[in-house]
Amino acid sequence: MVPALVLLLSYLLGSVVFGVLYSRLRGRDIRGVDLPGGSGTYRQYGLWPAIIVTALDIGKGVLASLVTLHYAPQYTWLAVAGVTLGHCYPVFFRFSGGGGIAPFNGAFMGAAPLTATPTFIVTLLIIPIYKSTLQKRLKLNAIPFAAVCMLIVGTVFSLLLHRGLAEFLAGGAVMAARAVHMLFLPDHDKRAQNLSTPQDGSGEEKATT
Repeated sequence: MVPALVLLLSYLLGSVVFGVLYSRLRGRDIRGVDLPGGSGTYRQYGLWPAIIVTALDIGKGVLASLVTLHYAPQYTWLAVAGVTLGHCYPVFFRFSGGGGIAPFNGAFMGAAPLTATPTFIVTLLIIPIYKSTLQKRLKLNAIPFAAVCMLIVGTVFSLLLHRGLAEFLAGGAVMAARAVHMLFLPDHDKRAQNLSTPQDGSGEEKATT
């Protein structure tokens, strides 16, 4: 009963996708042109909305982990998986969400901060290099690439530091599955082109669908 409750509540929390909520407040659904995470929000609406959306997405991951650590610490891995799954496939938004990076990082940070911190830093350093060198050639947005990087880097740090391996593998598996799924979405080619096109960050709707 307790594991199912942890998974369900974490999933419902993850299903609150703030990028979608913000875009609807602005009069449209961001998912028609971009992903509803911090990066997509930045491209469509600018810096400050992106910061707010990213902080809220990370925050819901941290909240899921910390609450579970307090009441049922043996099931923290389920909380990490659940909140990431909810963000990727939100029940409140027809199961169409983001890539899961921000809530996964937040949940992992709450569960195992000593392992999550270097994992997050190394991944952040790698992604800009990919965007400036390989993204235009591969026509592949950063979410699948970031997922692979995080799986490798996070596993290494979890094994080295002996902390958070179960939580990392649970959330990482969800994020990796989402990344693979995104490769086969019908609009992947168009979104890849959109994601590789610089935007001015002013909130103008310059992306194509």
